[in-house]
Amino acid sequence: MYYPKSQIKTNLYTNGNPPSDIYVLSTDKTLYIGYYYKISNGEVFTGKSPSDKPNILLIPQPAGEGQDVILEKNNLVEFNLSEASTEISNYIKLKNIDVNFSRTLPLPSANPPTSLDYTNGKFPRYFCKKTNQTIYLEINKDTYDKLVKQDPSILYQLFQPFTLTWTLIGNKEQVVKNNQNVVEKISSSLRIQNLAEFLKMDFTKYYKQ
Repeated sequence: MYYPKSQIKTNLYTNGNPPSDIYVLSTDKTLYIGYYYKISNGEVFTGKSPSDKPNILLIPQPAGEGQDVILEKNNLVEFNLSEASTEISNYIKLKNIDVNFSRTLPLPSANPPTSLDYTNGKFPRYFCKKTNQTIYLEINKDTYDKLVKQDPSILYQLFQPFTLTWTLIGNKEQVVKNNQNVVEKISSSLRIQNLAEFLKMDFTKYYKQ
């Protein structure tokens, strides 16, 4: 159904924690983190706008239902262990996580390749996955390094960092195959799911002939 621009709010963003609005995907009920748009009838869809595919219907979810109890202020987070779910409480105790802290959350960051990267033909893309949920973020190298080094300034305990060596140039079909193989290999080695879907199956992103 077509809606005029005046009836669509675009470029909205949720990080999956209050005070952001919280949504789950209508397809598999997993927590959604990323851009979304809202139309005048109240329905919400993934993507910055209707042209940013795929547009998956999002279902509003009250804060605290099935989510980590994380309070965010200026990208600083605190745990309220007394209100956390049993699963999260057990995870915190198992990992011996100090809940008396304020630490930064990883933030999404797009890192397009440089001219030198195109000369090399490949470049690293940096990601992290929430350890207890199928939620991915593309991050910058600084955030990736902090997670790898377990920097106490960031909430590294709940995020698994990884990289993809992304092919940029060459025969288009071969570029697709190379990048698809990289995604499949890291998914298999880390035993993670839905990474290709998070990437919107876009294996030619940043590609140049």
